Parts: sequence; C-alpha cells; structure tokens
Amino acid sequence: MTQTQSRAICIDQHGGPEQLKLVLQVFMGDPGPGEVRIRHHAVGLNFIDVYQRSGLYPMALPLQLGMEASGVVEAVGEGVTHLQAGDRVAYASQPPGSYCELRVMPARCVCKLPNSISFATGAAMMLKGLTAQYLLKKTQPQGGLHPGDFVLFHAAAGGVGLIACQWARAMGLQLIGTAGSDAKCALALENGAAFAINYATEDFLARVKDITAGKGVKVVYDSVGKDTWDKSLDCIAPFGLMASFGNASGPVAPFAPGILGAKGSLYLTRQTLFTHIATRESTQAMADDLFDMVDSGQVHIRIGQRYPLEQVQQAHRDLEARATTGSTILTL
Repeated sequence: MTQTQSRAICIDQHGGPEQLKLVLQVFMGDPGPGEVRIRHHAVGLNFIDVYQRSGLYPMALPLQLGMEASGVVEAVGEGVTHLQAGDRVAYASQPPGSYCELRVMPARCVCKLPNSISFATGAAMMLKGLTAQYLLKKTQPQGGLHPGDFVLFHAAAGGVGLIACQWARAMGLQLIGTAGSDAKCALALENGAAFAINYATEDFLARVKDITAGKGVKVVYDSVGKDTWDKSLDCIAPFGLMASFGNASGPVAPFAPGILGAKGSLYLTRQTLFTHIATRESTQAMADDLFDMVDSGQVHIRIGQRYPLEQVQQAHRDLEARATTGSTILTL
C-alpha cells in the first residue's frame, strides 16, 4: 500500500474558528473500491463548513472539514470507470474532508474539470454553482418559472447569490436580490440582478411589494433563515414557493403550517444539494449544465477572497462576519 503524507485542517471539538487546527502529518493510502485519491490544487469554503464546525450540524469528531475542491486524480480504485489517473477534476461531495492537500474519497460525485476552467474556479464553483443550478432549474413554483417572472434571492452578493443572479438573467427572470450593504447591492446588480435591496437600510418587504406592483414574487430563495423568514413569506404571491436552503442567521423557529394557508396557500420546501447529487447520473447532469454556463460566459465565477490553507481560521471569521463577497477559496 502507498502511504503519502498530506497537510490537513481538523477539529477535535465543535466551537469557534479557533478549533480549526493544522495537522502536518496525515497519511493517505491507496483508494479502495469506488474511491479515488486526489491531490488538491484549491479548496472551496462554504457556510455549511461553519455549521459543521460550530455544531449546528453535529458531526462525529474528530472531523476534517470541507465540501468542495479541485485537483488531479493520482489513483483510482476498483470499479471507478469515469475517471483515471491524471484527470483534472472538481467536486462537491459528502463526507466532509476537502481542507487538505491530498484526499482519498468516494468517486461518485467527482467530475472531470474541462481544460477551459481553472483549478481555482473549479474549487470556487462546484458546491455554490450546483446549488444555484438546482434552485433555479429544479426548485420551482407550480407552473414553473418563465421569462419576466419575479424571484427574491437573499444574500445575493454571496457565492451562490452571484452565480444565481447571472443564471437568472440568462433565464430571463427578474431577480430581486438582497444584501447587507450598498456595495454588495451594486455587485449583485453588476452580476445580473434586476433589482437590489440593502436590507440594512430598507424594508425589503415594502420594496418587493413596490417592485412587483403589490403582486409579490413567485418564489423566495432563502439561505439566511431566522432574520428574513417572516417577511419573506409576506413577499410571496398566492400559490408561490418558499425555498429554504440555509440558516446563516440561525435556524427558523417552529411555526404552525396554517400560516402558509393564511398567507396565500403557499408551498414550502427545505432543500439540500446532497439530495440532488445522490446519484452519479444526476451529479454529472447538473455539473454539465454548470460547466456549459461557465464556458459560454453566461456565468462568471467571482473569487472574492483567497487564503492560504494555514489561514483558515481567519477565512471562517470573515465568512461569519459577512465580510466576504462571491466565492472564497483556500490555496495550497
């Protein structure tokens, strides 16, 4: 068996960014059946990493964080047919473990990265880009989405948000984005949002009603959670959809289902990427759609921040402080 040394970031207990520790000697063996060994070139940072580190999403400890990365395949295990040694690849995948130089992992969600897309872009776009893909293309209200329809997207200047702004524009949608500063609102507008609302200075409910002439939006895409929940429900047109996919401000408090009826017979769904990429076939189809959008120039992946692997604590602090825009990567 081959034993190769790798640096990695691990936590021994849930808590703040200070729990993230650099381990200098992690040894990787050969991939087993259905696995690959990948040497990473760049690693993506996502808010789900914060949830797992803090314990909001409890995980077995000790834990190596990270849900996406890009790199080169060094070896493949038995039964892996879609990849071979030397392939450029990128992935968003369970289980966590991408905060490292070298990794053995399941091959199912690992996709070949087109030569036209850099490793940095590949690491920055997989989890966020696939999330934007399933939200806009697969998480739709009754009757679907059509050119001219209004949608509300919270955290529009974040990694998922900036991709969604561009993708929505390509679909002909009128995306109303929210963000926490005028600069972030300007960034959302530059990336395709039809309207942008600074929720720190404006009542986003009142602005949405004004923009839509009182009709509301067909769907709200919400990764913020507690802070935006109540007003978001009031932004939705009758029979519209509330699509929750995160809890950046904290989890939503329990509520009575009858509220959905009183507010217009609304639909509610709580989505996760990993349900959508549960099979090799669905993962590849979604990735192909994402790659096509990036290659065509309709979606540009903005990398707002880069941190060396050993500065991961600061990266987490900045992410939690909402001091980041676009995607964030760790460099190796």
